[in-house]
Amino acid sequence: MKTNSLYIASIEPQSGKLLITLGLMELLTRRIEKVAFFRPVIEQSNGSDNDINLIRDKYCLDMSYQDCYGFEFEEVKTLASQGKMKEFYEKLLIHFNKLHKKYDFVLCEGLNSSAFLSLFDNDINLEIAKNLGSPFAGVINGINQDAGEILEEITIAENIILKSGCTHFSTFVNRLSPDTFQALETDAKLINASTPVFLLAEENELDKPTLADIQKGLNASCVLGSSEDLYRVVKQFKIATMTVEHFLNYIEDGDLIIVGGDRADILLASVGTLSSQHYPNLSGILLTGGFTPEANMLKLLQGIDISVPILSVPYDTFETTRRIEQVPAEITPDNQRKIALGLGVFDAHINTESIIKQAEIAVSSIMTPIMFEHGLFERAKTRRMNIVLPEASDERILRAAEILLRRQVVDITLLGNETEILTQSASLGLNIETATIIDPMHSELLTPYTETLFELRRHKGLTMEGAADTMADVSYFATMMVHKGQADGMVSGAIHTTGDTIRPALQIIKTSPGISVVSSVFIMCFETEVLVYGDCAINPEPNAEQLSEICISSAETAAMFGIEPRVAMLSYSTGSSGKGKDVDKVREATLIAQKKRPDLLIEGPIQYDAAISPEVAKSKIPDSKMAGRASVFIFPDLNTGNNTYKAVQRSSGAIAIGPVLQGLKKPVNDLSRGCLVADIINTVAITAIQAQSLQQDK
Repeated sequence: MKTNSLYIASIEPQSGKLLITLGLMELLTRRIEKVAFFRPVIEQSNGSDNDINLIRDKYCLDMSYQDCYGFEFEEVKTLASQGKMKEFYEKLLIHFNKLHKKYDFVLCEGLNSSAFLSLFDNDINLEIAKNLGSPFAGVINGINQDAGEILEEITIAENIILKSGCTHFSTFVNRLSPDTFQALETDAKLINASTPVFLLAEENELDKPTLADIQKGLNASCVLGSSEDLYRVVKQFKIATMTVEHFLNYIEDGDLIIVGGDRADILLASVGTLSSQHYPNLSGILLTGGFTPEANMLKLLQGIDISVPILSVPYDTFETTRRIEQVPAEITPDNQRKIALGLGVFDAHINTESIIKQAEIAVSSIMTPIMFEHGLFERAKTRRMNIVLPEASDERILRAAEILLRRQVVDITLLGNETEILTQSASLGLNIETATIIDPMHSELLTPYTETLFELRRHKGLTMEGAADTMADVSYFATMMVHKGQADGMVSGAIHTTGDTIRPALQIIKTSPGISVVSSVFIMCFETEVLVYGDCAINPEPNAEQLSEICISSAETAAMFGIEPRVAMLSYSTGSSGKGKDVDKVREATLIAQKKRPDLLIEGPIQYDAAISPEVAKSKIPDSKMAGRASVFIFPDLNTGNNTYKAVQRSSGAIAIGPVLQGLKKPVNDLSRGCLVADIINTVAITAIQAQSLQQDK
């Protein structure tokens, strides 16, 4: 079924259609350069459609908000009342065809307003899909239904879709209980069905609102708290009307405490539970009645490290409770935690390759930044590696770890005191329960690790006592985990220096056979291609032999990430036109690398313009097989490489991922101390892919 569009719609309310949309968009953008998102009808055109905003933001679509929808609810209602639905379908098709001319694939998401859908005798989503000529994927709400009921619904849905004249692409059954999911997973009717049926289990957190949802739904003001903490999930809410003594008996993990704003006793007691290990972690505190803490109370609260937000609303407690019950649980553009969880659920349950095969989707020859970054996750998931993060006391590390675990990209090992790590993560509202936590100072691994380090370094004068002191350093402990195979890779540097990260690796893991230097590359993601720059971070003045090793290591790194290595050994001169010590070094390095790896396309010395531009290459080096289409650029020294990558990054808007360390027997990667959560996530995924490749080469 070769198609360049797909129409997704709920067959019944509350099916979790957006989760399916998000998962399919992730799948498509990994493989296709230009993907459009289109909603035929939305509630209002004021820029508030959550699904459009989420998809545009998450996937950096080069589409205006207006291009992402066809009509407003009221417009279609008017056309229907006037008997002009033919005009509606014609205009919709014109808009849809314009998208097809500009984009390689159009993902359509159907209408979800039950009030609107009830205006039509036939399923308007099926009619739209049929008129657009787009295959239809229906989403069934499986909550509170057993296997027999679900099978009946699937059959009914299939019959309705086929009778409508639509091409039936697939059926997604979402929000299934574990028992129903297990029963359906082995059901022969579904396994042998002519139209694929995909099953997803219910994830309770996706059905719970966050504090941000509640703040928006009630237009609440934030008295205290950070914007990040607003994405805590509210598992349940408690109305506090008792005395403090009795109120404390009812607190549960994830509670939102609803209390009159004039109840200072309950407010202080709630704040007190946050610093006590004997009480669960609250998600937030909501003050009602329009009362906020008086000046002295506010001064007191501001001097305490309060890890949950305190919100305020003008309504009384009864009205506040009524409004909270109506707040929908959404996956919003700014909630990275729910996005990660949703994509993790989709990837865990859906065989994405079968969807690609069924739709006969061709993989684009162009590589965009978003395709590359999403491809990192996809490759890392193929064989989950265990990555150790020794800096678990850093909030950014914990936030990145949660997202990686939710997306099921890697297994994570955190180093540090378990109680302190769990307390900190809980105070941040994070769920890292699937991570392994090891306290190096109390681990049974400490003694054998110390003995191993002593044996490795005794020839350098290291004593057993010195080895014990050294192994107390988390960077050394983590590196030894990788060396011993108890972790597949390490990522550090959010707190520690580059030297702190690399030194243990050089002493314990050591370099790969035939490689004497650890070097680095930056993966440069341009608008339509991905290039590799090396070495831009480690070696100040490599000699010819070292430069040849950097060339080979960089080519191998490029190949690891699906980039065909065509290597340019850069200099201020192309071919034999230039003379001088610096160009001679590059010429010698090129000859050494070509001799070591005759299978690689390596050209040098060559100027950057001749390496990247076919037109310049024709005039400067016409006989070269590689010139004009280089994918790997090797700079002659750190000064040139570091300045060039930064200049290109800033002037072109390219995304620079790295530095990625190379040349070690096992992967260790360094973060900058100013790294963002997204940088950590990408670096961990890269480390996992390196680990996969290095293990495969053995």
